[in-house]
Amino acid sequence: MLETGEDYREAVLSGQWWEKRRFTGCDFTGADLSGLRTRGCTFDDCVFSRADLSRSRHDASAFRSCTFDRTVLAESRWTSCSLLGTSFTESGFGGIALTECDLSLASLAKARLRRLGLSGLRLREANLTEADLTGADLRGSDLTGARLQGAKLEGADLRGARLDANALVQADLRGAEVDVETAIAFAAAHGLIIR
Repeated sequence: MLETGEDYREAVLSGQWWEKRRFTGCDFTGADLSGLRTRGCTFDDCVFSRADLSRSRHDASAFRSCTFDRTVLAESRWTSCSLLGTSFTESGFGGIALTECDLSLASLAKARLRRLGLSGLRLREANLTEADLTGADLRGSDLTGARLQGAKLEGADLRGARLDANALVQADLRGAEVDVETAIAFAAAHGLIIR
């Protein structure tokens, strides 16, 4: 069943279980979605501004080109989800868990992602400009093409992460933990000749 352009603003939908539902252009602004569980659901171009998604669980669901503006995401769990092209602005990420998720082309500019487990995520061409990734676990994540200007990566674990030359030049990696391969790529990106 496809729902298009439905108005769920300020709706109280907490604790519900949704499976294989499809939403396009729906507005969940200010909705109480705390404890919501989704499995195999699709949300395209939906708005979740000021919504409460705390303690929600999402399995194999897609939130493509959605807007999360000042959204509460605390203690939510996302497994095998696509967040392709989704925009996050001033959203609360405290205690969020993302496992095997695709955040390619997502906008996380200025997001506070301190000490979060972000290992193995696909963050290709994501906008992480001025994001606070202090102490974040980014092991094995794909950051190819990601914009990292002004991102804080002190104490971040980047072992096994894929970063291209642009990211290695843009990012301030002081205090970040990297593997030998990334250290060599970093040196090369900065014009050093390694013999």
